[in-house]
Amino acid sequence: MSFDSAKAFLRENGAETIEHPGGTLYAHLCRVADRLAELGAGRDLQLAGLTHATYGTDGFPRPLLDPSARDRLRAVIGAPAEDLVYLYGACDRDKTWPVLAETATVHDRFTGQAVRLDGARLMPFVDLCVVNELDVIEHNPALLAEHGAYFHDLFDRWALVTSPDVADEAQRVLTGI
Repeated sequence: MSFDSAKAFLRENGAETIEHPGGTLYAHLCRVADRLAELGAGRDLQLAGLTHATYGTDGFPRPLLDPSARDRLRAVIGAPAEDLVYLYGACDRDKTWPVLAETATVHDRFTGQAVRLDGARLMPFVDLCVVNELDVIEHNPALLAEHGAYFHDLFDRWALVTSPDVADEAQRVLTGI
């Protein structure tokens, strides 16, 4: 399980050809992984950050791989990182995000099931969500103008389930743009 293998997987599956705020999807994924590393995230979370859009997301429906082929990504980044990628891609944001800090539950948009996260999975999941949104906001400042109050409120509600460094970074970005 290496970052080079994960980057090769992304390139082989077209991430460099998909437009995304700030350039390509590949560039965005690399920035998310790098920021997670800078904020002290562990290897599994960094690998999840690097590949977080593999199955598409509720906000970016351009999958690189169908969720039925999870074993392919798992072979590249390992089971713990792939679990985070699946949760991130499967997350129904409208049902999950507003109450995530209270319920620790992700509503799976692929299966319709609700998945309760234990403490070991909740904070990395939230950190991934926050860091992804920070990168998108930084590369599309109109989003902050349009949705800044929403993200301020959401990230404040998530503060107790966000790592301190990621929470500080959210405050810095949301007040600095």
